Amino acid sequence: MKRLAAFVLIILVAGLAAWRYWGGGSGAAHADVFQGYTEGDLLYLGPVEGERLARLDVDIGQEVTARQQLFEMSTHVLDTQRNEQLARMNQAQSQVEDLQAAQQRPEQIAVLEAAVTRAQAALVLSQNDFDRQSALFPKGATTKALLDQAQAALSRDKASLEEANRQVIAAKLGGRVQEIDAAKAAVLAARAQLRQFETRIRRQSVFSPAAGVVQDVFFRPGEMVNAGQPVLSLLPPENRKVRFYVAETRLADFALGRKVAVSCDNCPAGLVATVIFMSKETEFTPPVIFSEQERAKLVFRLEAKLTGGGARLPLGLPVTVRLLPKDRDEAASQ
Repeated sequence: MKRLAAFVLIILVAGLAAWRYWGGGSGAAHADVFQGYTEGDLLYLGPVEGERLARLDVDIGQEVTARQQLFEMSTHVLDTQRNEQLARMNQAQSQVEDLQAAQQRPEQIAVLEAAVTRAQAALVLSQNDFDRQSALFPKGATTKALLDQAQAALSRDKASLEEANRQVIAAKLGGRVQEIDAAKAAVLAARAQLRQFETRIRRQSVFSPAAGVVQDVFFRPGEMVNAGQPVLSLLPPENRKVRFYVAETRLADFALGRKVAVSCDNCPAGLVATVIFMSKETEFTPPVIFSEQERAKLVFRLEAKLTGGGARLPLGLPVTVRLLPKDRDEAASQ
């Protein structure tokens, strides 16, 4: 009889446990309490171009403000390229000024103008000699040879004067319009290239896109960092959220935008979060033999964005999430 009583007692306990798990356990499944932890969407900040990390201005756990400088990459190579491009731009600018100016210097033009004066004097002399020979030849006081010689000298001096005048004009002319336009285009191209180098140098200094807390630092000064490789991670307060899990039987109680209460050890009272994500797949793979009892083990991952004092909770902190009543949900929304 004692064995029979003990056997019956075991059967009753097992039945009660089974009822609590499969039947009565649905009450636990319907409780408005869900377990989760804090999570955050980190910002991973790195350089645009690969280089050696020259300076790190922040460290793990430090709070930063928006537009605060976080780190700076080495710019030795870019500085050299910028200086080279600056020299090329100055060279192109000098070429434009040279083409726009006179082809000869003032001293050289003065020499050419003196040659014009000399040619004018020679022309006057040859003109007088020709006039004299032309007056004497009809009288027979000179020969035809002397007259022809005077004529040739006059023609020669006229040509010399014309040549000297054209040399002065050519010396005062600038370059051709096409050459000047090409030189100006070269200056614009050199200036644009210089601005590119200056922009690349400025981008090697990385600033915080938003206020937040430095969560981790992956490189230290002196180490090489590839382009796009994060040097540190930053967590803005508005990027903190709660990740919790809901049984399949309670999933219909939630919707995007629904408010939930969040609590944890030593957390501020009255924390509220807004559901921003609901997974479409379960976090538990059911067995081949599916039953109503196994169905209760299915859970879905949900995420809710923290507001107010919850924006300073550390990541990975276990929290308890409670579903707010509809009336309180609407009040929290307002």
